[in-house]
Amino acid sequence: MTISPAKLSDPTVRAFVTAINAGDRDAFLAVLTPDATMSDDGSDRDLVQWIDREIFEPNGHMDVQTEANGGHALVANFTNATWGEMRTAWRFTVDAGKISRFETGQA
Repeated sequence: MTISPAKLSDPTVRAFVTAINAGDRDAFLAVLTPDATMSDDGSDRDLVQWIDREIFEPNGHMDVQTEANGGHALVANFTNATWGEMRTAWRFTVDAGKISRFETGQA
């Protein structure tokens, strides 16, 4: 069963998922702190290069399956034109209404 982004518990994570699904790069970046960091499968990546390559250029989309830890941990089916659909885990560090770090990888 998919959880609608509008039903996600944490408003910051909700905005993150909504921006991805809308293809709205500016809204996505607005949810992050200026010095936000991220990792993919345990390796730190250049955030801007990664989001362009994995999310925005190949039309990434998240279908959230579960949430935990107050909405700061998601399991989602992530789809993009490069890789197709993958079951992914997402963990968020939220500070003062902005995401300072997110970690993703195969679930």
